[in-house]
Amino acid sequence: MVVVVVFLLGVPLGVAMRNGIQSSAADSLRAEAQRLLNTVEVRTARGEQVDQESLQRQVSQDRSATVVLTGGQTILLGAPAPDEGNPLRVELTGEQGEQVVVLESRARVTRQVHKAWLLILIEAFFAVATAGALAALQARSLARPLVDLAEAAERFGSGDPRRRRHRRSYGLPEVDRVADVLERRAERISRILAAERQFAANASHQLRTPLTALSMRLEEITMSDDMDAMRDEATVALSQVERLTEVVSQLLAQNRTPMAVSGDSIDIDKIVSQQLDEWSVAFSKANRGLQLVGVPNLTARANPASVSQILATLVENALAHGGGTVTIRTRTVGGSVVLEVTDEGGGVNDALGHRIFEAGVSGGESTGRGLALARDLARADGARLELVQQRPAVFALFLAAPDEVIG
Repeated sequence: MVVVVVFLLGVPLGVAMRNGIQSSAADSLRAEAQRLLNTVEVRTARGEQVDQESLQRQVSQDRSATVVLTGGQTILLGAPAPDEGNPLRVELTGEQGEQVVVLESRARVTRQVHKAWLLILIEAFFAVATAGALAALQARSLARPLVDLAEAAERFGSGDPRRRRHRRSYGLPEVDRVADVLERRAERISRILAAERQFAANASHQLRTPLTALSMRLEEITMSDDMDAMRDEATVALSQVERLTEVVSQLLAQNRTPMAVSGDSIDIDKIVSQQLDEWSVAFSKANRGLQLVGVPNLTARANPASVSQILATLVENALAHGGGTVTIRTRTVGGSVVLEVTDEGGGVNDALGHRIFEAGVSGGESTGRGLALARDLARADGARLELVQQRPAVFALFLAAPDEVIG
């Protein structure tokens, strides 16, 4: 575009400058001839002598002039006559018959025209070069955001919506708007993927405990010949299947919307007894005891599925990392119903004490997700799960007591 503009402006400018230089040369030549003729006429009228010396200063050094007086005398002035076929020529005749002829080489005027054209070409070159440099810079500034957007789209296509770096404004409203939309979509996709990964991890961990207990019960059934014992084990297995169903429903509900604190009262003894039945086989195989002590007939306002899952996590953790008899203690403190799980092992070391509920932190070879999930379940249900003692380890679940207990 710049080249076209320069061409459209440069060609008429070159023609105009050529015509201007030629016109200026012709006007200058005519003015010099008129000045020379005036000098001759004035000197002749005064009776003064007209000779070469008196007229030489009236003629430019690069021009040739011929003066013919009335008596026929011819005076040559200036440079020699141009040796070319068509020089610039101006001829004037005075009132007394004097003639003045001034000549100038056309090549000199042509050289001036060529110099003017060369100047125009140089200016056009710099104009095109400057425009090209500015166009390259502008193209780079336009291409950079498009390259970034292409990389972001490529990451979306490859399943990686993470933003690589903090994006600064591109200075282009349309491109900035597209980039903002892509970033919002990337953040939303990242949140969705993170939630899906969290749900998968939570589901795999929370389903593992009831499935393990159920498999133990089924093993007992296959190894027993006593129909009454098989019937009892089957009854417990069915209850475990029901709890497994509740865990799945709880996971799905938690994935959709956060759980609210239940307004119904739950029977603490029933939930603890269910855990004693589920874990009795595992503790028997490990030659360890599991018992319930404390205040009987307590009720609390909580979600029974959440409390069961939290209690199962604490019992499993005590079985895997603790020692001796595991005790579930029930009591009340102020306006809370407290479930404590403790064992006779070495407890939690000081390095893990303040990080025991962080995801991925474990004192053994486990995944370190159990206690973190248990605390999340407690918070979602309006309860608190705390490590109240490190040696021996005592985990306490604080539940909201019903109104009659609080009063």
